[in-house]
Amino acid sequence: MTTPNDDKEAHFLGSDWPELLNIAQPTAEKIELGRALRKQCPRSSHATWVAKPDREDPISLLQFQDSFQHRLPDLLPVRYGRMMASPLAFFRGSALVMANDLVQTPQSGLMVQCSGDCHLSNFGTYATPERNIVFDLNDFDETLPGPWEWDLKRLTASIAVAAKHKGFSASTGEDCVRETVREYRKRMEGFAAMGSLELWYHRLNVVELVSNFRRPEKKVEMLAKLEKLKQKRTHDAAVAKLTQLVDGRRRIVDTPPLIVHHEEATPEFMQMILRGYLKTVLPAWQKLVTRYHFLDAALKTVGVGSVGTVAGIILLKGEGAGEDTIFLQIKQASESVLERFVGKSAFSHHGQRIVVGQRLLQAASDMFLGWTTGPKGRHYYVRQLMDVKGSIDIDDLDAMALGHYGGVCGYALARAHARTGDAAMLRGYMGTGEVIDEAITKFAMSYAQQNERDYQLLLDAIKKGKIAATPGI
Repeated sequence: MTTPNDDKEAHFLGSDWPELLNIAQPTAEKIELGRALRKQCPRSSHATWVAKPDREDPISLLQFQDSFQHRLPDLLPVRYGRMMASPLAFFRGSALVMANDLVQTPQSGLMVQCSGDCHLSNFGTYATPERNIVFDLNDFDETLPGPWEWDLKRLTASIAVAAKHKGFSASTGEDCVRETVREYRKRMEGFAAMGSLELWYHRLNVVELVSNFRRPEKKVEMLAKLEKLKQKRTHDAAVAKLTQLVDGRRRIVDTPPLIVHHEEATPEFMQMILRGYLKTVLPAWQKLVTRYHFLDAALKTVGVGSVGTVAGIILLKGEGAGEDTIFLQIKQASESVLERFVGKSAFSHHGQRIVVGQRLLQAASDMFLGWTTGPKGRHYYVRQLMDVKGSIDIDDLDAMALGHYGGVCGYALARAHARTGDAAMLRGYMGTGEVIDEAITKFAMSYAQQNERDYQLLLDAIKKGKIAATPGI
């Protein structure tokens, strides 16, 4: 069986296409090829999670990640303060720890473009360039080609951790995880029967998703939330929230330590960033970007896993009537946590790796996407800060809603994997029964317990003074 460790060469899904120009393998044959992989990697083998005696210390791995991703030392206490909030917060910040564990688990040999950090909070809504509201993956900092199982196992483990966080019973958590896997499997079956163009056109329209809710009251509630989101998560709302007029000019308001004017976000620095970035924007959108001009910039700390990396916001003024202002977000692009295990990216620039990965995995992507290199040699990628982007509040979910949400995430992940892998072989390997559902459910529940133990190690390290943490920020 081919595993991710067998080939450490830089790679990119699709790079073997010229060799396949004269091959058109029938879907039925590819399904059989996928089914044959069960002999070397039985589906039931995915159920097992047992930490090896020589498992690397998770706290040491997190500190190693701080080093190789060149995180800002002043922000590390904020990162660990956020991770100590709960086992779920710890899970969000420990993608490297789980990647280090997943490489020890069985793999079928089927590769896709992985998210690399596929948990339930890294899915959400956003507006496409056509202004439709869709649901999809929305974080790609760790994206790289890798085993499909890794994304699905990380997603389902996050569902299990969330269920425990909400105080649900173990059997309820299992039901939520099982619904996630089942939806992934069943959707993959449908995608395997689609034509390539039909698959690439396929999108998860939010209004259609809400219409399928089982409870009418939840349907009404979610439609109301969506309307509120469309009003508040806009460029104008971001400008109103994050800026004020100073001497007739828009300026970003400092709210330390989360938003600050900083030497990493001076006007000169950002002007250099924007010049390099413009060259990487798709030519069709460059004219639009050049209609906007620099006003102000600041560092803005975001998320959990990203805290400590350089992340900034750039306020731009357009040539149109009225305020015509927008925000772009700049984020440091570092080595993916998967690279230690699957090999280097085909792209030498990590910003390009992220942008290409996002365009591969999402059904429709931000037209402002681009990448650039800063004056200190750091890699960055650029995107819109706010364009009807939203994510679920886990605290709002009851047991039925968590299971439904997990299923929607499984649906979105299946579509992303079908686009970048071989849907027919994945369908053949998983089959139409519940063997893979039960196996990955067992794994997810076991790994949620591992996450609890690792979280306790973090609390112990903070208590002993080995790690500085500033909670509540």
